[in-house]
Amino acid sequence: MASPENPLRKAVTRFFGLVLRTYFRNVEVVGDVPDEQVRGRLFGANHVNALVDPILVVTSAKPPISPVAKHALWQIPFLRPLLDLADAVPVVRRRDDPTKAQGDNDAVFERVGAHLATGGNILIFPEGTSHNEPSLVPLRSGAGRMLARARSIDPAARLTVQPVGLTFDEREIFRSRALVVYGNVVSIDDVAADSPDDGTLANRITEVLRQGLADLVVEGRTWEDRVLIGQVAELLAHEGESDAESLHTSSTIGKEVQAAHRLLGDAHPAVKDVRVKVSAYYRKLAEARVSDATVRRPDAIVAERSPAALAAFLAVLPVALFGAALYFVPYQVPRLVARATKEEASDMTSTTKLGVGLLVFPLWALGAAISAFVATRSLGMGAAAASVALVLASPFAAIVWVDHLPRLADTFGLVLGRGRGRLEALRAARTEARAAIEAAREKLTEARA
Repeated sequence: MASPENPLRKAVTRFFGLVLRTYFRNVEVVGDVPDEQVRGRLFGANHVNALVDPILVVTSAKPPISPVAKHALWQIPFLRPLLDLADAVPVVRRRDDPTKAQGDNDAVFERVGAHLATGGNILIFPEGTSHNEPSLVPLRSGAGRMLARARSIDPAARLTVQPVGLTFDEREIFRSRALVVYGNVVSIDDVAADSPDDGTLANRITEVLRQGLADLVVEGRTWEDRVLIGQVAELLAHEGESDAESLHTSSTIGKEVQAAHRLLGDAHPAVKDVRVKVSAYYRKLAEARVSDATVRRPDAIVAERSPAALAAFLAVLPVALFGAALYFVPYQVPRLVARATKEEASDMTSTTKLGVGLLVFPLWALGAAISAFVATRSLGMGAAAASVALVLASPFAAIVWVDHLPRLADTFGLVLGRGRGRLEALRAARTEARAAIEAAREKLTEARA
C-alpha cells in the first residue's frame, strides 16, 4: 500500500475537506476523533450517502485511512487516480459480478489484514452498500474477517475497531448539514479474549460494530417513524439551552426520542397523539414554507447578531447578487443532471451533484475570470486583478446569502401584513404539538418507574 506520508495525498485530502465544507453548510465532527498517531485501526461507518460518506470520514480523521470500495468504481476514468491516490482497496461484490467465486476476495482480505497488522488504518462500510433505508441494514462480516486475519498475521499487533456514525439533515440538498460521530474505540485483544477461533472473532467484531453504530445514528422502523423522531427532536432542541442549530444536538435528542418510542410503542395513545399533533404542525409549516425556528422566534436572525455582523452581512449583498447572477447556470447544472439521471432523491444525489459541480464550477470560474481580465486589462493591471478577484470571490458571498435567505424570507413573511395571523395559527399548532410531547414524556416516566 502507498506511503501515508505522500504529500500529494495530504494535499488532495485537504482539498476535498474544503469541498465538503463548501457543499455542506456545516460539518460537525464529534466524539473520540482519532489523532495522527492512530495506527492499526479499522473504522466502520454506516452508509447512506454514496461517495460522500468515505470522503467525510477520510477528511475528518487526522490519521491516513485507506477505504475499501467496490471494484466497479475503478472503471470510472476520473475516479481511478483518486482512488489509487487514497490507497483504496477494491472489493468484488457478488451483486456486481454474479460469477464471483467464494475465494475471489481472499487476496483482498490478505492485503487488508497485512495493512492493519503493520499499522495501517482501514475504512469499511459493513452494511455492504449505500442505501435509502430509515435504519441500519444487516452488517456483513467482512470487517470482522479483516481484523481476524490481521491478528492471525501478527498476534502482537495492537489492533482496534471504531464505529463512525454519519448523519445528514437533508442529504440531497446543497448547503445542508452533516454530522460525523466517532464512537468508542474497542481493542481487538479484548474481543478476542474469549473467541476460540477466527470465525468467532469475526462474528463478535461484527456485533461490536453493529451495536456501536446503533448507538450513534437515529433509526426508525419506517421512514414515517424516522421523520417523526426527527421532528420531535427538533422541537425539543429548540426549547433547550444547547445549540439548537447543531445537528449533533438534535441527533442526540433523537436517540432519546427513538428509545422512548420503542418503549411506549406505536399503539400507546400518547404516541398516537404525538404523531397526529406533530405531523399536523409540520404539514402547516410546509404549507407556509417556514421553519420551526422562525415560528418560535421570527426575529432571531436579526436579534442574535451584533450590529457589526449585520453590517458586514449587508455589505456583501451587492457582491452576492453579482455572484448569484454570474454563477446561476453552473449552480443549476448539478441539480438538472441529478434529475436527468433519476438521482434527485436517493443516496446518490449528493455524489452526483458534487461530481458535476467539481467539473462545472471550476471551468465556469476559469472562463469568467479570463473574460473579466481581458475586458478590464485596458484599465490597468490593478483593475484587471480586482475584476478577477471579484469573479472568484462573488460565489462565496452568494453562498452566505443562500444560507440565510430562506430564514429572512420566513421572518418578513410572518411579521408583516397578513403574515401575523398565519404566525399565530402556526404558534397555536406548535403549542398543541409541544403539549402532546409533554404528555408522552409523563407516560414515559410512568412506564420507566
